Amino acid sequence: MPAAAYDENSIVILEGLEAVRKRPGMYIGSTDRKGLHHLVWEILDNAIDEALNGYGDEIDITLNADGSCTIKDYGRGMPVGAHKSGKSALEVIFTVLHAGGKFTDSTYKASGGLHGVGASVVNALSSKVVVQVRDGKDLYEMDFADGGKHTGTLKKIGKTRETGSSVTFWPDPKIFKETRFSYSVIKERVQEDAFLLKGLKIRLKDDRENPKEDEFVYEDGLKAFVEELDTDHEPLTPVISFEGENQGMKIQVAFQYVDTYQETLLSFTNMVRTRDGGSHETGARQALTKTMNEYARKNGFLKEKDKSMEGSDIREGLTMVLHITVPEELLQFEGQTKEKLGTPQAKMAVDQVVSEHLRYFLEENKDLAECLVRKMIKAGQARQAAREAREKARKGKGKNRSERIISGKLVHAQSKDARKKELYLVEGDSAGGSAKQGRDSKYQAILPLRGKVLNTEHCSLDVVEKNEELNTIIHTLDAGVGSNFDAKDSNYHKVIIMTDADDDGAHIQNLLLTFFYRFMRPLIEEGMLYIALPPLFRIEKGGHEYYLYSNEELEAKKAELKSGYSISRYKGLGEMNASQLWDTTMNPATRTLLRVQLDDSRLAEKRITSLMGERADLRRSWIEENVVFTLEDDFVKEETHA
Repeated sequence: MPAAAYDENSIVILEGLEAVRKRPGMYIGSTDRKGLHHLVWEILDNAIDEALNGYGDEIDITLNADGSCTIKDYGRGMPVGAHKSGKSALEVIFTVLHAGGKFTDSTYKASGGLHGVGASVVNALSSKVVVQVRDGKDLYEMDFADGGKHTGTLKKIGKTRETGSSVTFWPDPKIFKETRFSYSVIKERVQEDAFLLKGLKIRLKDDRENPKEDEFVYEDGLKAFVEELDTDHEPLTPVISFEGENQGMKIQVAFQYVDTYQETLLSFTNMVRTRDGGSHETGARQALTKTMNEYARKNGFLKEKDKSMEGSDIREGLTMVLHITVPEELLQFEGQTKEKLGTPQAKMAVDQVVSEHLRYFLEENKDLAECLVRKMIKAGQARQAAREAREKARKGKGKNRSERIISGKLVHAQSKDARKKELYLVEGDSAGGSAKQGRDSKYQAILPLRGKVLNTEHCSLDVVEKNEELNTIIHTLDAGVGSNFDAKDSNYHKVIIMTDADDDGAHIQNLLLTFFYRFMRPLIEEGMLYIALPPLFRIEKGGHEYYLYSNEELEAKKAELKSGYSISRYKGLGEMNASQLWDTTMNPATRTLLRVQLDDSRLAEKRITSLMGERADLRRSWIEENVVFTLEDDFVKEETHA
């Protein structure tokens, strides 16, 4: 059918907050669980901006029994006077996009809320919002409903000596798939904020069916933050912390070296987590690489002919937290979700502050500095030796024990181009056989795994290498392991975990993800690790087959077909023949792959420690908070509807 005419009548103007409700993803990223909690962050950021600028040092967050969330600060209180638009200033804040007090430096010297859409976006995506303002004399209240379409009148409801603002909002179920807030998710974010602003006290309370309460306040700031991040690791150095100012920006840094192969760098700007990094992270890494190489050459650890140490070797085992406070006139974020700092001046400012303080620290702590430099040089030598060994092995003709193991298990791909090759890690020999027959033999290799692999949380590298299944994966990829792993050397550009859609399959996925996170993290960081998504159901009607991947898809297809169909539920990959497995799970034109991404190093570390560690109480509490269980399973494997 041809498209309708595109003329002046096609242009639609979305008034007020309609644009937010029409395209919520543009403002909060998504309408899933992550987007739901973004509403909390928007209001919380406003409360924190008050504290960041010296107005109030306490914040209360309450998850109410009716499903709403209340955030109360003790700052100056939002303005309630008449605005030049004819509305009250409070109504403007909550109903007009790009309206706020953060567009000049007269109200806020620094803030995380740059675009003036936070409060209005929360209003737009809520079924109801109630705002209270305390100005030290009167208590005001104003309410909004139906995404800000209906606005109550601003009214005085009492007297008070307090100052500050309180916002209660009910997420709109017409917008969000899930409207239940997670206490643990908010708790982790709140603790993070308390680390970043020394002396800020944040109280978090849950008044729902299982009441609980926590309070966070830290006087050591980033030092305490790093100590918390490294709780489950053996420290190689004490926590080193310093702060300074440059170009009007305040820079705070704390770091420590621990017994891991990876780097963990968390960065923040004006209390806002910059998950995608930015100019401040670039400056910190640049300063670390430059300063450590200067020290190594000055003190004879590197000779004139020696190559400089690489940044990855210098940062092996590093845990660093970086917080930079940028004045309003310099602040540039990329996107409304504020996850990458774009301020160009921040790179030089962080570089100069970190370089200056690190040079002084190294000179004042020569024994520790010597240990660090030797560790970094050793890491570089090990990485280079491992690469040379891999290149030599690839050119050699003999087979060692590991190669013999691989030859007995691995079904090779014919292509020699690693950029096009895919490695399927398949649960069980039965599914491995189907995958072997159904694959594209030119590009797809199959490695069957027998049973559950080793849980590598808290395992040393030598224990991992002694495990036959993991050792086979290591030598199949042939890109090293631990600190010597280099994603660029991998024999396969895609590594795909393919397991049954049941509890055992999920467990195997978790075990493999733990292994890759602990010993091959660059594979995840480079976007090379995937999880295959096999179908749960097959519907057949009139000689046609339909594969469905969720209960929702199944119900929709049943409604579409009405009658005369039969349904099968797949309990495992082995129940599919080769052609079915190819069509649903392996054919690049029709398959669905989930790319494994590392969005938040801190949360990933805590999740793996909680779920894969030895403490069952941590695992149980997380599951109870974040996983919803149901008892019903009314599906019969073969079900025919006449």
